[in-house]
Amino acid sequence: MKILFKLIFIFFVFTNISNADLIKPNSNLQPFEVLMIQLNSLKNNNTPYKDAGIEQTWEFAHPFNKASTGPLKRFKKMIYSDSYKILISHKNSETKILKEDPNKFVYKVYVLSKDKKKYYYIWQIEKVEQEGKFKNCWMTTGVSDPTFVADII
Repeated sequence: MKILFKLIFIFFVFTNISNADLIKPNSNLQPFEVLMIQLNSLKNNNTPYKDAGIEQTWEFAHPFNKASTGPLKRFKKMIYSDSYKILISHKNSETKILKEDPNKFVYKVYVLSKDKKKYYYIWQIEKVEQEGKFKNCWMTTGVSDPTFVADII
């Protein structure tokens, strides 16, 4: 029931998002919700405008992650690279929790790409512990390169 509520919440949020209304990190969002916001944003990358999904994903990049990936323009280039463009307009995804700690969650995320190939990523989400506007917010600290699993017919 809890997962159903979260999925309904995420669907509602995405059907009402506009350019000025990207979802912002807040301490009420749980790690799985952050992951689903990012995955669904990338799946629907060009809705409601070009690269809205990448911009939404950027909102939940941990400050330490943003420091290493650079500004949004550079982050967009990274997402369009061979390693991450699989996430753009993907068909579906499945997740499995690999690690669950009070301040860190690690997920194995299976993605079916638009060209019907299955991959997985290791996706790490951590609670921001530093003082500032993101304190106690769950944000992505890392996403592995993809691992090819299989061609899907």
